[in-house]
Amino acid sequence: MNYRIVKIPSDKEQKSSHSVLIIYTGGTMGMAYDQSGTLVPFNFGGIINEMPALRSMGLEITVVSFPEPIDSSNITIDHWNNLAAIIEKYYDAFNGFVVLHGTDTLAYSASALSFMLEGLKKPVIFTGSQLPIGAVRSDASQNLIAALQIASTGKDQPPVKEVCVYFDYFLYRGNRCKKVESVHFDAFKSENYPPLAEAGINIEYNHTALHTDWVADKFRVHKLRPVHLALIKLFPGMDQAQLEHVLQAPGLEGVVLETFGSGNAPTTDGFIQSIESAIDRGIIFFNVSQCSGGRVIQGRYKTSRYLKQAGVISGLDITPEAAITKMQFLFSKYHNTAQISTYLGTQIRGEMSH
Repeated sequence: MNYRIVKIPSDKEQKSSHSVLIIYTGGTMGMAYDQSGTLVPFNFGGIINEMPALRSMGLEITVVSFPEPIDSSNITIDHWNNLAAIIEKYYDAFNGFVVLHGTDTLAYSASALSFMLEGLKKPVIFTGSQLPIGAVRSDASQNLIAALQIASTGKDQPPVKEVCVYFDYFLYRGNRCKKVESVHFDAFKSENYPPLAEAGINIEYNHTALHTDWVADKFRVHKLRPVHLALIKLFPGMDQAQLEHVLQAPGLEGVVLETFGSGNAPTTDGFIQSIESAIDRGIIFFNVSQCSGGRVIQGRYKTSRYLKQAGVISGLDITPEAAITKMQFLFSKYHNTAQISTYLGTQIRGEMSH
């Protein structure tokens, strides 16, 4: 891609030692009203015209923009690989990174990057907005400024050394949150893991939650390959033929199975046989609860015991967004089914509880 790169000048006389790279992919934040009152994407290199307060932050801010703003509904693995490549290229040149992204698939992208960026020692903060930056009462300015502050805090020893999502006063682990609101400003929640920070008059960090014992010594980027996965959400009365149609898809490698409650599923002979037959063909199943809170406990009830016996892997308290991207990452990194299965059920980036 031919990225547009723009440096934002600072009003501060003294040159700042803190530098942040903003990566603009698209989304609501990068829209403004034209003369007819229609919302259209604007050149994000000109963000200073919309947010002059950026000059007074005392930061060296550089903006890298995708050639064309992307609606987040159109985000693909290629875009994730491009994001990771940008961070890899500029990793040593900046103290932190802020990724501006549409909210609809932001949790997927933050989850994907959390797996792709191994040994991360700097903050990578995803954010966006529910209203355009030029709208009255927009949340764009507050989200962006707070994300920049977090990304630039602690030059040599930053408190945040992972991929996160900042939205509406809270900082969340990127692979632990999901979008829950489309009309309110508190669009994201992390039901199974506490916020990493809260922004009030000061930004208060939850240092216990920030502990990252999975961090490797050396920073390394893992690119993703296209992986043939399926996401199957169970519902009462689900047609057996429909299930078989998905499981018989040519080249299918893995399935994220969204089950009821603590990992429960139908116990009909046809359903069980379909799962067992697919596993015998080498398809890997990952059991994720449809509930936002709580966790999968396979074997707690009879309706989940057979899944465990068949070899379905428990996703514990992982989100569906993190489950899908974790599978994509593991299938891209490993070729051995046993390795993929072992790491799938194990915490590798703080995405699930032990």
